[in-house]
Amino acid sequence: MDIIELVKAAVFGVVEGITEWLPISSTGHMLLLNQFLTMNVSEDFWNMFLVVIQLGAILAVCVMFFHRLNPFSPKKSAGEKRDTWTLWAKTIVACLPAAIIGIPIDDWMEENLGSPFIIAAALIVYGVAFIVIETVRERRAERALEGGASAAKHFSAPSETLTRSELADADARVKSLEELDWKTAIGIGIFQVFSIVPGTSRSGSTIIGGLILGCKRTVVAEFTFFLAIPVMVGASGLRLVKYFLAGNVPTSMELAILGMGCLVAFVVSLAVIKFLMEFVRRHDFKPFGWYRIVLGVAVIAWFALH
Repeated sequence: MDIIELVKAAVFGVVEGITEWLPISSTGHMLLLNQFLTMNVSEDFWNMFLVVIQLGAILAVCVMFFHRLNPFSPKKSAGEKRDTWTLWAKTIVACLPAAIIGIPIDDWMEENLGSPFIIAAALIVYGVAFIVIETVRERRAERALEGGASAAKHFSAPSETLTRSELADADARVKSLEELDWKTAIGIGIFQVFSIVPGTSRSGSTIIGGLILGCKRTVVAEFTFFLAIPVMVGASGLRLVKYFLAGNVPTSMELAILGMGCLVAFVVSLAVIKFLMEFVRRHDFKPFGWYRIVLGVAVIAWFALH
């Protein structure tokens, strides 16, 4: 058993666990990390590992939101069970656009859009988008407040004590998952299609879509977590099928590497999901936008010089 390779797998697990849920692109970070930290595995296994490690992250969502997502819970009333089934239906339907468009071009995207410069460009473009969208939301909420349509009425605190980001959330059209209508859910699913480009971020795409469509930050963050379940399970299953159909058989070391990566991604994801939900209750997504821009510029500079 090669301890060094397991340590590398753990590092990839940490990066996956952090970047899968924060809107900063997990695939982009994993591909960039691979430029500096390469595991001693076959190319086919690496391509499979890059996707299947997400199962560790998705398991964290299933654990943390088990009650919310469980339609069979004896603690739920008939109405609550019906709402849970409706939430699942909206989640599945919202995933269809990405599946219909993404699956046929999956191989082409992997071969042609994985360069550091494309990843960097996507990081920067989405970073600017986060800053612009949040700024527009805040200014719109301030104008509404000044015009007498007090967005702050949704908070118990006086409007004078609210931050600009809180005012923007108070002015949101969709303030809970129960208020998330089918049209908005499908719209968020359409935005998820853009995440097939490395560096854009699946969570980043859906969060931007949700903000544009009038969702409160906590609502779109939670719905993003739920969207990840069918998307990641489907993507991992597809990649595993391709891996084995190509005649690949993982070695015992490769299985250990995959297990380590998934385990670490699961543990780290538990902490990151909790952090993100607490963060977006009082803050906007601008810090992630600035991070994306700085990282994108750094990546361009590094690979241009090397």
